[in-house]
Amino acid sequence: MESASGMFSSADAYQRHVGRYGDALSRAHIEAAGVRRGDWVLDVGCGPGALTCALADVTGAEHVAAVDPSPSFVEACRARVVGADVRVASAEKLPEFGRRFDAVMSQLVVNFMQDAEAGIDAMRAAARDRALVTSCVWDYADGMTMLRAFWDAALEIDPTAPDEGRTMRYCTPAELRALWETCGLEDAETSAIEVQATYADFEDLWAPFPTGLGPSGAYCASLDAGAREALHDGFFRRLGEPSGAFTLRARAWLVRGRA
Repeated sequence: MESASGMFSSADAYQRHVGRYGDALSRAHIEAAGVRRGDWVLDVGCGPGALTCALADVTGAEHVAAVDPSPSFVEACRARVVGADVRVASAEKLPEFGRRFDAVMSQLVVNFMQDAEAGIDAMRAAARDRALVTSCVWDYADGMTMLRAFWDAALEIDPTAPDEGRTMRYCTPAELRALWETCGLEDAETSAIEVQATYADFEDLWAPFPTGLGPSGAYCASLDAGAREALHDGFFRRLGEPSGAFTLRARAWLVRGRA
């Protein structure tokens, strides 16, 4: 989840926002990590549990551990994945689980770690020798249609808007590969994951933004009523003024390397 857990108002709001893409993203992420039945896996920054749940479907809930710094997200994940070992903790200070893992994964989290290098170092230390350590992040600059259209609309009314395509430290394959290599992970490689989500109408897509959800929502909520209306209308136009249900595509960059 690029979860940014402390930023999100609730698991439900998260699910209505980027969480809509979580199930498909999780399945593709697990396939790329080669997780198999019976593997012991750790989900770092689990949020409300999309990746944790998908991992449990593959390997069995009793073989899944997960952490997130948000107590409300941990509660939601525990309820969703009964039998998994889900704890409140940050990536940088992982708890002791009494074992090392066959795969250590994080989804939509790296850019929200307090110290990404420390977080990836901790993930590597939690993995057994030669196990895969993986992550994926949105292609904020281009391929995540919802957020790209939002920030392009925001920049129209405010050239200083904190566009995630510019503010996120790790959102290109080269940046992710360099981070993995800096943290001592071997055979680092990247690839793209393409997913999509369907909305009942534009208001279904818009609804989470004014709640202050994540960086985009925080920016939206900071605007006065007139600017927020202008952002709403510009966002609508950039998506082609959809009438009724519509689908958006999203690209994430995946990175993996061996401990």
